[in-house]
Amino acid sequence: MVMDKFEQAGYGQRDIGFGERPALIMVDFQLGFTDGVSPIGRSEHIQSAVDNTAKLLAACKQYGVSAASCRVSWGGPDEMTYWKIDTLYDGSFYHGHPCTEFDPRIADPDYVFQFTKTAPSIFYETPLKPWLVTHRIDTTIITGCTTSGCVRASVVDSFSAGYRTIVPADCCGDQDLEAHESNLRDVGRRYADVVTLEHVLEELARRA
Repeated sequence: MVMDKFEQAGYGQRDIGFGERPALIMVDFQLGFTDGVSPIGRSEHIQSAVDNTAKLLAACKQYGVSAASCRVSWGGPDEMTYWKIDTLYDGSFYHGHPCTEFDPRIADPDYVFQFTKTAPSIFYETPLKPWLVTHRIDTTIITGCTTSGCVRASVVDSFSAGYRTIVPADCCGDQDLEAHESNLRDVGRRYADVVTLEHVLEELARRA
């Protein structure tokens, strides 16, 4: 097997693994990204990621693993920073619009800690960190969309905050498969264990 230059330099040579208390973190699985009514929500790749994450959420409930989920929305353009995505400015991502509702496949307010964010990372100025501390979480299992945007930003912040970070690749989605794969390959070299849904399910079952 020929090593690429990252491997030759020592990247991706260690596995992080699970700690003692994992939590499922779901990023932006809302109708704006998962319903074809919105131009930004027509990715079959993201649809598959929601379906797979629903399976993972069911397992988390079975095994008593905590779960948190965010959506992104704003009160209007004055609350937004300088996004380069026209779709975000048409009103469909403003508070109260149907596109800001959680996808019903993963919406479970009786079990999932749900909240709204305004920036790419689920960690940035949100109640997630206090929630993780309260639940004594040491491992984040990050799913969501889009892989190259908000998921990647959340992975970097999870790593920066000192959490073991696990990313089931088939539970994340993007507008483009190449963007999904290249970004997961890159964070897998540096910050996270990029695994499969099956691997995470087996790990949760083993712990139970």
